[in-house]
Amino acid sequence: MIERPLDLGTVQAFVRIAELGSFTRAAEATRTTQSAISVKLKRLEERLGCRLVERTPRHVRLTARGAAFLDHARDLLAVHDRVFIALTAARQRLTIGISDHVAGPELPALIARMNAQDPQLLIEIRIGSSGDLLQSYDRRELDTVIVRFHADRSDGEILAEEKFGWFAAAGWQHRAGDHLPIATMPEPCGVRAMAGHVLDDAGVPWTEVFVGGGVAAVSAAVMAKLGIAALARRMLPMEAVDVGPKLGLPELPRLPIILHSRVRDGRSRNALGALSAAFRSAVRD
Repeated sequence: MIERPLDLGTVQAFVRIAELGSFTRAAEATRTTQSAISVKLKRLEERLGCRLVERTPRHVRLTARGAAFLDHARDLLAVHDRVFIALTAARQRLTIGISDHVAGPELPALIARMNAQDPQLLIEIRIGSSGDLLQSYDRRELDTVIVRFHADRSDGEILAEEKFGWFAAAGWQHRAGDHLPIATMPEPCGVRAMAGHVLDDAGVPWTEVFVGGGVAAVSAAVMAKLGIAALARRMLPMEAVDVGPKLGLPELPRLPIILHSRVRDGRSRNALGALSAAFRSAVRD
């Protein structure tokens, strides 16, 4: 019998470093500090008597021993989770609201990341406008919301700040003298309001040519060459181009992605930490 069993916390830290390729992102996913992650890894390496990770200023990569240990580490954590879940109460539910202006094409990968963190956690995700989701959150209908910044709120945690641009389909041309045709979401969309204020302040005449019930509909109108839209790059097909500089349009501000959460229990917090870290990675990358 092994007298000194492995500390599961150190094993989890190693797996997060391996999966995310970064001490910083591993710390974000586990809601701890980079130094704490480093200490846990060092403790695990000392316990196993070998180096698991090679760390350079730019990259984090596994050693040969680390790569060999990774599958065993995952198996160990999976067995622990199965045993724990088998002995605990009914399946736990986590309800999350995500703004339509935040939930990009990488959403399936983000959900997969949460499921990998805790396969037995029942995750419910609703997509909607930031305003509607915040109202549901305040009514305690949602445990967590990830939304765009709202000027009337000072609570929440900033996950990332994302650059917006004026996007159009490749080959789209604006006819000189016409009002700028804008595709947007209906009021009270915060991005719509921001774009309108920026154009008005710059004295740029504009008109709505399309109002869509979600970012996918607005993106479709843009690619159909109805007009342009204020959106984040990752929300649009790669063929879309930022026409702001060409048309001399005012620069759009970076908009924060805000996390509001009342989650306190460990399982839900861990899954939410994985989702938050994935959002940070998606926006940074």
